Amino acid sequence: MNLPAFLMSRQELDSDLFLHKTVLAYQPVVLAGYNSQIDLPQTLELLRQLSLNAASADKPLFALESGIGIPMNDPSEQELLNAIAEGNLLVYSNAGDRCIRLVPVRRTLSRPIEAPTTENVLRGAISAFNEDLDTNIGLIKKHLSSDKLRIRSYVPGREQRRRTVLLYVEGQVPDRLMQAIVQKIEASPERDIPDLEALSDLLGFSKWTLITRYNTTELPQEAASALNKGKAVLLLDRFPFALMLPSLVSDLFVSQSDRNFPAFFRISFQVLRVLGVLANVLLPGLYVALVSVNPEVLRIEIALSIAGSREGVPYPALVETLLLLLILELTLESTIRLPKTIGPTITMVGGIILGQAVVQANLVSNVLIIILAASTIANFTVIGFQNATSIRLYKYLLLVLSAMFGVLGLFVGIVVICAYLGHVSTFGIPYLSRWKAGRRYG
Repeated sequence: MNLPAFLMSRQELDSDLFLHKTVLAYQPVVLAGYNSQIDLPQTLELLRQLSLNAASADKPLFALESGIGIPMNDPSEQELLNAIAEGNLLVYSNAGDRCIRLVPVRRTLSRPIEAPTTENVLRGAISAFNEDLDTNIGLIKKHLSSDKLRIRSYVPGREQRRRTVLLYVEGQVPDRLMQAIVQKIEASPERDIPDLEALSDLLGFSKWTLITRYNTTELPQEAASALNKGKAVLLLDRFPFALMLPSLVSDLFVSQSDRNFPAFFRISFQVLRVLGVLANVLLPGLYVALVSVNPEVLRIEIALSIAGSREGVPYPALVETLLLLLILELTLESTIRLPKTIGPTITMVGGIILGQAVVQANLVSNVLIIILAASTIANFTVIGFQNATSIRLYKYLLLVLSAMFGVLGLFVGIVVICAYLGHVSTFGIPYLSRWKAGRRYG
């Protein structure tokens, strides 16, 4: 292969690729790499010093013994492109018959370590992961100083090669879990991982599951705690979160930072989270069941009060509940998408004005607004935004069944949800199981 001609033709297609001619150890060479990834002036200074050291020791410039880089003997076009895409610098002779690759001085492309933006910490370290993979590994090692911590690195993908790191603590993680994860990753070395949906597909998870098979966190102490408990942690380059496998129902209610509080408060927090999940899932369906199908269950005073609040409402209980739930879902989604400077203001004003307007227009009842507001607030008491999102879907099943069969339909829906949760497993580890480090599942 004509290396100089190939790189020159490649430069015509990619203006970020530079070809810089210079002299190292009295030999004319060409440097190739990406301007956006390499700090060329500092890299040149480093190269000149290394080449002078190699020349004084009488070591050939393009030999491994020179200590400058790793020789590439007759590389293919794809190997050259992969080396450059990974941020390496190529040094080759003018004739292109000799070539080495080395790690240059890189540009700073990642933000510094900052406080978490999606998870609040009351007591504990407030450093969060960023987009640099090596920095994230270092943060986990700061929280988990163990000689049993093992790290496996992979670079899967053909068009979008993305470094992926698997961390686990030897002797704590179940053998079946480790073998399944490693087998899935190594079975598809050329599959691209542009996002978490592709990663889920790589690991063999269904796209239509209502339960997330892994939990994400941007807190290093949470990832370190998961490793100590015998879970596996996946880190992806340019992704400021850690993925903890497997996901269990206890992850909804238990957080590592809770252990920084006295035991009484820690248990109180967990009980509140359980009550929050129950309130979010049951309250809308229970309202529809008691109003439209089984009003005889209520005390006469409460039944008359609800009937009075619904006087003039033209829609049945199911329609008005779905209408208000839709508005709440739109409000939550807009809160996420709007800029932080105006998001809380718009949602607060919109919620107050909209809530008052729909009541005065007799579209919904006052009692329903109270119930759905409490249900929405209770939804976010659980740990992890992805868990809160999945829980929001269950109340719609209970809502429809309650409108059809009343309280009986509500109980049937609870049984269906429990049966589904009992059916879900991650690499043979049941979702409802009680996790224990070192336990051999299956």
